[in-house]
Amino acid sequence: MANPIQFINQTRAEIAKVVWPTRREVLLTTVMVFIMATLTAVFFALVDILIRTGLQGLLSLFS
Repeated sequence: MANPIQFINQTRAEIAKVVWPTRREVLLTTVMVFIMATLTAVFFALVDILIRTGLQGLLSLFS
């Protein structure tokens, strides 16, 4: 078990090594997440419509 003071000093040293993103980097990655989420939603909506149309057509043949 390490000394609590030594642990706190080591923790502070590790936190000092962290490279925080700039405001521009955060903005760009946020915009990219929204764009990718929108594209994914559109893709799955189109796949859903395609599957639904196919199943409705298939079921209409047998009813």
